[in-house]
Amino acid sequence: MSNPSQLSKTEVIDRYFLEHRAKLLDIAAFLDRIDRAEGDDGSDFRIDALLECAKQLHSSEIGRTERMLLLLSDSTTEPVDSAGTKGATGAVPPKS
Repeated sequence: MSNPSQLSKTEVIDRYFLEHRAKLLDIAAFLDRIDRAEGDDGSDFRIDALLECAKQLHSSEIGRTERMLLLLSDSTTEPVDSAGTKGATGAVPPKS
């Protein structure tokens, strides 16, 4: 496989590791805050989607980003009657 990047693996890691380490810690802190919060103990489709995406981080196959985007994307092609007053949720809600 050819390397399309001008940087070596070590250079990419040296340049970007701390930034991405912080992002992972931020996600862990977010999930911890949810676990400590009181209220509805039911699952939330957005958190379920994040956790499914996190599983992709363990994959060694190229294409993690695409697979994660597909997990978070609505693949329906039919328009909805009304989007309502809420904006995008960032994940696909379960079918009602």
